[in-house]
Amino acid sequence: MLKTEIYKLIKYIKHNQIDKIKWDDCIKQSFNGNIYVYSWYLDLIHESWDALIEDDYQRVMPLTLKTKNGITYYFQPYFTQQFGVFSKRILNPDIVDNFIKNIPKHVKIIDINLNSYNKLDDESYDINLNANYLLDLISGYQKLYLQYSTNTKRNLKKSIKNNLTFMKGVKPETVIKIFRDNKGADITKWSDSNYLVFQRVMYTAIHKGMGFSCGVYTEHNELCAAAFFMNTGNRLTFLFSGTNELARTNGAMSMLIDTIIRDNSETSKILDFEGSNNQNLARFYKGFGAKKTTYIGLKINRLNIFLKILLNAYRRLAN
Repeated sequence: MLKTEIYKLIKYIKHNQIDKIKWDDCIKQSFNGNIYVYSWYLDLIHESWDALIEDDYQRVMPLTLKTKNGITYYFQPYFTQQFGVFSKRILNPDIVDNFIKNIPKHVKIIDINLNSYNKLDDESYDINLNANYLLDLISGYQKLYLQYSTNTKRNLKKSIKNNLTFMKGVKPETVIKIFRDNKGADITKWSDSNYLVFQRVMYTAIHKGMGFSCGVYTEHNELCAAAFFMNTGNRLTFLFSGTNELARTNGAMSMLIDTIIRDNSETSKILDFEGSNNQNLARFYKGFGAKKTTYIGLKINRLNIFLKILLNAYRRLAN
């Protein structure tokens, strides 16, 4: 009976009919709300997003859809980590399952990440678990420092020895540039327009008091590490960063994160490292005492068997 009642309450709402004031209020009051699903963030990264809404915005689920070759996809846009169901009230696997089953039938391929509070009991789903790392900042700095790994402490000593300086207010385009000039040079999936959209996200967050940028400079005033953090509710999200060659040996990124931890210690905030499945990054985050959590990656293919064969053949040719 519970499933039937929930099913009747869930509605598919097109973008131009979404009440964004009610939407953002739901995200703000949700126990599992995150930065990626505020209406302004979604508007910037996928302006025509739709939604599933239950009971006058008591629970919501964003739908970022696109159509290619006549097939409609529900996909995870760049610069977002976790979607799924967000709720002011209790959540359980049955509720999450009902939302998934209410994704419109014209959506044939689903490839998204649910958030860490969305669980599924149905073993028929094609899922994988992704890693994330969180650090509770409620303790004092000295207690937090004691949880650092030996390697992290060694890197912090390097940053002191190299006379590095931490500063806030690095321009978002500068944060993006140091990334693109270094690690980003090998990443081809993000275009100039993708980076421009992300720059707008950062500036909008700063304007709304929901984000800030920072960097670490050498004694010769050369920027060697930079990052952008989202600051919403009780969560600091390590959204984006970049380093150059100098940062590999001078401890710059360790200093940057350590400063953020120091400045926000003894608060109710959680530092969300936003990943990662990459073992090297995971080791780096764990070096600050961060604990591993997981969230579901969900894949559903609703195409008929003939279209599935054609799609698989197309993908093989594309690769």
